[in-house]
Amino acid sequence: MRTKKRTRRARAEPPRLQPVQAPNDRWSMDFMEDSAARGRRIRTLNVLDEYSRECLAIEVDTALSGARVCRVLGRLAAERGAPREISVDNGPEYTSVALGEWAADHGVELHFNRPGKPTDNPFIESFNGKFRDECLNENWFLGVDDARRIIEVWRREYNEERPHMSLGMRPPAEFVALWSPPAPGAPQTPGTSTNPPGLS
Repeated sequence: MRTKKRTRRARAEPPRLQPVQAPNDRWSMDFMEDSAARGRRIRTLNVLDEYSRECLAIEVDTALSGARVCRVLGRLAAERGAPREISVDNGPEYTSVALGEWAADHGVELHFNRPGKPTDNPFIESFNGKFRDECLNENWFLGVDDARRIIEVWRREYNEERPHMSLGMRPPAEFVALWSPPAPGAPQTPGTSTNPPGLS
């Protein structure tokens, strides 16, 4: 008796992204949650520059809408210019009409990662793990204002003092200050690959 061979489904390939080659080439965004005193929920919107590993913003509140995401991005774009691309997941805040319009108005391409595939966005996932271990798990917030103050102190220390292996053991702020575009044909400096060694 013949048995029918099972057809193997092709695995979905990870989305192809162009290598980041300069600050502002691509930002990554993600939400996290924590709790404060009296069981009050706190949400954070984390924005990371994939090239420099700089944490551009951690917005903190009890709720963060798509419109709020646009305001954060607008503030950052006014300070440093808009990125070429932003990598996000498929949450409702990211698929909102407001964010789509903001991206179109600023010439930004939105890249949506596959649902349930955190490996599509390793930079922000690595950052989130450090943020959770070093800040959220180490502090008991009295409320939103207390959380904002403590988290902003941590963010500045992360950018200005924490050395990163992929940046030649420099903190992100120092790396950005020293960065200059490489000459044509010159080898890439640390942090220019989409998957550099050591997502530190």
